[in-house]
This record gives sequence, structure tokens and C-alpha cells, in this order.
Amino acid sequence: MTIGERIKEVRKNEKLTQQEFADRLNLKRNTVGSYEVNVVEPSDRTIKDICDKFGVREEWLRTGEGEMMAANTQSDKIAAFLGDLTRDDDDDFRKRFVEMLADLSPADWKLLERMAEKLTQKKEHP
Repeated sequence: MTIGERIKEVRKNEKLTQQEFADRLNLKRNTVGSYEVNVVEPSDRTIKDICDKFGVREEWLRTGEGEMMAANTQSDKIAAFLGDLTRDDDDDFRKRFVEMLADLSPADWKLLERMAEKLTQKKEHP
């Protein structure tokens, strides 16, 4: 299997069209198509972006060896989420929300934790 075929497999695994996949990677649709049919070799940056955005192991994407998906730890998920936020230039809700969380004091975090526990209790015992 070629790298283009593996890129196509990632896209299909995510149930994305070439356009949707391209949009997630800030590429043009025809660029993704060129990768998939092995007309163009993706750059190292594109390979890294595919791995970061879709949780794919770089070794598998480059060589086909091992498992396709990387094991996602909680820290990996948080890092990927924050990486996406910092790459996006727009001022969306997620970015504003994380900025607000970053400004919380330790007392604010304790209050937030107590509120979350109450919500969980209400859901478990309506």
C-alpha cells in the first residue's frame, strides 16, 4: 500500500470527503486527490498535520508498519485540542472558553468541580 492509499484510508476512516479532509488540513481538494493517487508526495508538514488532526501514527502513514491509530492518552487529546485552537485564527467559542478557563483561580476551579459533581449527581439520581 502506498502513502497515498494510506491517506485515502485515513480520510475514509474519518468518513470525510476529499473537500472536508482538505478543509481540516487547510489544503485544496485537488491536493488531497493528488496525494491519494500518488501524483504528489505530501510534505513532512502535511504528514505531521494528518497525524496530529486524525490521531494517526506517523510510522504507519509513512511506511504502513504497525497500527494506523495512535493510542490516545488524556494528555494527547488535550494537547491535540489545544494545538487545533492555537492554529485557528478565528475567535470561536472554544478559544474564548479555554482562555476563560486559563484565567480561573484555584478557588474558581474548586467551585467548578463542585458544580460538575452536583450535575453528575442529579443525572445519576433524578
